[in-house]
Amino acid sequence: MTIAVILQAKGDSVATLPASARVRDAVALLAERRIGAAPVIDGEQVVGVFSERDVIGCLAREGAAALDAPVTSAMSTPVVTVRRDEPAIGALSLMTRRRIRHLPVVEEGALVGIVSIGDLVKHRIERIEAEAAAMRDYIQHG
Repeated sequence: MTIAVILQAKGDSVATLPASARVRDAVALLAERRIGAAPVIDGEQVVGVFSERDVIGCLAREGAAALDAPVTSAMSTPVVTVRRDEPAIGALSLMTRRRIRHLPVVEEGALVGIVSIGDLVKHRIERIEAEAAAMRDYIQHG
């Protein structure tokens, strides 16, 4: 299974933040959309990812003043990305190794989607359940 299959199931809509945004704008977007992270875009390029962890980190360092800081000062960089043709299991392994929960999907420099560790785990579980059901059916009706 590839990242493309996951994007096809979940859709390719991505909430993004402009590089000019403030941390308070990013917090509002995450809360409004009920998401854990958003890619930060400068022009057409993904320059970072702003996540819940970044909110906690900048608030711990700077207190409430962090809310007026540029999102670029608090976002996670460098950006780790994947392509649509990459295997989902490889992306899951990458996320585990790098201790990240969101991967922007980029092709030819353009953002085409985002996958979370939850998306990958969900599809992995669905695949395992489908295989188990097929085995049960085979055994019962073999």
